[in-house]
Amino acid sequence: MHDFCFTIPYGLVLLGGGVFGYIKKGSTASLAGGVGIGLVLILAGYLSLEAFKKRKNSYPALILETVCAAALTWVMGQRYMQTSKIMPAGVVAGISALMTAFYVYKIATGGNHIPAKAD
Repeated sequence: MHDFCFTIPYGLVLLGGGVFGYIKKGSTASLAGGVGIGLVLILAGYLSLEAFKKRKNSYPALILETVCAAALTWVMGQRYMQTSKIMPAGVVAGISALMTAFYVYKIATGGNHIPAKAD
């Protein structure tokens, strides 16, 4: 599985969650954090997809994705520990931990595997 297959939906979920948090609770922190990180992840996923179309890996995008997911795991994990609220802190921390593990796996295995070119 390629990183962009999960990164773009992950970014969209974070973006949507930030907007939803702002609409429901008026939280500008949710809006800024969710939309900001969501857009960065969508951009990184797009760059990775474009590199894949050119039959290359985009390690800068993969590293950016890993840093974003690890930071969200840490921040939302800390928030969950303080509040014990599953939504949104526990869910975002859990999803982000899974994504961090996936990105570390992708880095360890050489990024997106480019299929052999058919002649």
